[in-house]
Amino acid sequence: MKNTRRTFAKSLSAVALGVAAIGLPVFAQAQTIKVGVLHSLSGTMAISETVLKDVALMTIDEINAKGGVLGKKLEPVVVDPASNWPLFAEKAKQLISQDKVAVMFGCWTSVSRKSVLPVVEELNGLLFYPVQYEGEELSKNVFYTGAAPNQQAIPAVEYLMSKAGGGAKRFVLLGTDYVYPRTTNKILRAFLKSKGVADKDIDEKYTPFGHSDYQTIVADVKKFSAGGKTAVISTINGDSNVPFYKELGNQGLKATDVPVVAFSVGEEELRGVDTKPLVGHLAAWNYFMSIKNPTNESFKKKWADYAKAKKLPGADKPLTNDPMEATYIGIHMWAQAVTKAKSTDTDKVIAAMAGQTFPAPGGFVSTMDAKNHHLHKPVFIGEIKADGQFNVVWKTPAPVKAKPWSPYIEGNDKKKDEPEKK
Repeated sequence: MKNTRRTFAKSLSAVALGVAAIGLPVFAQAQTIKVGVLHSLSGTMAISETVLKDVALMTIDEINAKGGVLGKKLEPVVVDPASNWPLFAEKAKQLISQDKVAVMFGCWTSVSRKSVLPVVEELNGLLFYPVQYEGEELSKNVFYTGAAPNQQAIPAVEYLMSKAGGGAKRFVLLGTDYVYPRTTNKILRAFLKSKGVADKDIDEKYTPFGHSDYQTIVADVKKFSAGGKTAVISTINGDSNVPFYKELGNQGLKATDVPVVAFSVGEEELRGVDTKPLVGHLAAWNYFMSIKNPTNESFKKKWADYAKAKKLPGADKPLTNDPMEATYIGIHMWAQAVTKAKSTDTDKVIAAMAGQTFPAPGGFVSTMDAKNHHLHKPVFIGEIKADGQFNVVWKTPAPVKAKPWSPYIEGNDKKKDEPEKK
């Protein structure tokens, strides 16, 4: 018996050696492709990011139901960086190095993305970033499926200055104190200056993350607006939006007096707010839930069914929004690129992403630019309605190509419209 065992063990090692010699792994290859989901599920940004984790899981389920990618199921690895910016870098490192994910879908704030950026570049990972942002960045390892400033901020301000938008002459730039609002406002200041708006007609204010007392700020806005037709451009992020909008209502600051256009407020952020006093205030995005077309009806139904089946918070009133659409598009495009590349290898997938298209719920075909890692996106401006939805009052006739380097920032004309090869 011993001899038989010994012979069997010897033959097993011989097989293992032979397999190793011809370069095949001893164990069967992984049956799944791991993908990272990197969103704050706690802390100040959870109000915005939790739903992005859920829509990512819905999209992964949808792809798996159709057979997965390259004959393998996608396996989500969900982590919670807890609205803690350095923790985003740690979690990204863990996802790439330990969990061996092929890609990460995540981040909301630019400070969280900037925290992850050196990690994906150093480890040659891949991040799909689904939120509008300030531009001024291009990385070979990041695909930006949200808007650059020329696909959101600039058209919104042009609208406010137009006759249809109320002909604003003075502007309050009000934001959360971090990189996205400050850089966006730097671009907007330069843009307003190019349109002949004087510095004295621009008031710039910042509040920390999680700020909740907007009494003085709203009173200041009222006072400033006495100097002429005024609009507020809000880059407030996260749960601070709730007290800000409540205070607008408390002080009776109506859209007809001083319109507020927001770049980080969508259907989800308005969920906890009495929207009746906010009717007519604006948001600029590349998608609204209220847009009517068959692709959007299908997207909304999928989400409603998923939210109900998973008993998600708010499933009784399922809402879709712009970063959810951008997440959905990004995951599908990545899966298409992997299929085209016949590989999850980062460099091969990056090459295969150029020119990918996807029928977006917003009603247009989204195209990934052949070079600059940004989507060509339509721009919509919506007015808040009493039910917390948006009525589209202005839109571009076709998708707009992103300009990651704003032409309003000095020296940007010399920068290349594609990531540098490192």
